Amino acid sequence: MSQGPVGTSDVVVVGGGAAGLSLAHRLVETGVATVTVVEPPDGPPRPAERTWCYWDHGDGDGDGGGDGDLDEAVTATWPLLRVHGPDGSPLTVDPAPSRYRMVRSTAFERLVHARLERSPGGRVLRATADSVHDVPGGAEVRCTAADGRPLTLRSRYVFDSRPLRALPPARTQLLQHFRGWFVRTRTDRFDPAVADLMDFRVPQPRHGLAFGYVLPLAPDRALVEYTEFSRTPLTTAAYEAALGHYAREVLRLGEFTVDTAEQGVIPMTDARFPRRAGAAVFRIGTAGGATRPATGYTFAAVQRHSRAIAAALRDGHGRVPAPHGRRALAMDAVLLRALDTGRIDGPAFFTGLFRRTPPQRLLRFLDGATSVREEWGIGLRTPVGPMLRTALEVPFLPRRPHPAPGTGENPR
Repeated sequence: MSQGPVGTSDVVVVGGGAAGLSLAHRLVETGVATVTVVEPPDGPPRPAERTWCYWDHGDGDGDGGGDGDLDEAVTATWPLLRVHGPDGSPLTVDPAPSRYRMVRSTAFERLVHARLERSPGGRVLRATADSVHDVPGGAEVRCTAADGRPLTLRSRYVFDSRPLRALPPARTQLLQHFRGWFVRTRTDRFDPAVADLMDFRVPQPRHGLAFGYVLPLAPDRALVEYTEFSRTPLTTAAYEAALGHYAREVLRLGEFTVDTAEQGVIPMTDARFPRRAGAAVFRIGTAGGATRPATGYTFAAVQRHSRAIAAALRDGHGRVPAPHGRRALAMDAVLLRALDTGRIDGPAFFTGLFRRTPPQRLLRFLDGATSVREEWGIGLRTPVGPMLRTALEVPFLPRRPHPAPGTGENPR
């Protein structure tokens, strides 16, 4: 039988990933609320180390403005971005003052945990959250501690970042699935100033698209990934074969060793994610719709969303704002449908975006921060006929269930 409440705070955050820790950090740092973060104990329930990337627009906090410097958690930065077209031609762009940044989950967790420990209003509880539900005056989280003891937490609000058991119905659902190697080469093979965002010199699948992704950490070290946008993930053996081909035949790395590997699946869907699971229970992160449908990027959106939630709580609002605007989601729905139907050629489309759009404007577009006028200008540089046909079709498509992406989600 569960014991009575063992702790209270203004907010309980369930899950200590990017979304949960970002929100806890923002609330405690600004003094908006006291926070308890519920994280699984060490062991199988805890996810493996993950890599998150984002564009920093000059302030270091991942959301384009304000406080909350994350410099201590940043593993590497790149001032230049590069795309390789299907024909092998490279295109390098300088998005100054923006930089592309990598955050490793272990470093981010260490940073936020230290800040929570220094704050009288923050704490981390190692326990497994079993149930979350409304109670009079707030919400309750029932947990199991590492030693098996039942615990109950009460708070005004609960923000739940745990993955959904099934995704909501959608008109289109693709998966961004990938495997990456942290490689070390015998000789210098990488330019630490340039991040290869999309390298289309890999064999393309019959449905969807595939690309390589290279983030140099030193002249002889890099994260090298093989990524697909398609309907179903591959086997680990298939990823390994694709990575081996990319590293040896395309990048021509020569002799190298693999230090560690990571693998993930990110849903790319136009599903409507419910932001509320009760009167005082809200969903955040990928479960709350923070993952950008057309790109899979999540980390920057999580930072902006955390800031917006903190502002809403400070102002006494009982609602959580959406992580993405309606216009951005509508554009993503059209792009997903166009990719899924094969009406546009994915490698040519993304290469063309980088080739024809000023870098700063393109990054704002990918972050959902462009104006209507800027979006019209970008849209006119895409395949207008197929995109217009798709835009007219999408509103009339039924939303239907799709298979869940499985475990191992690793939002960028």
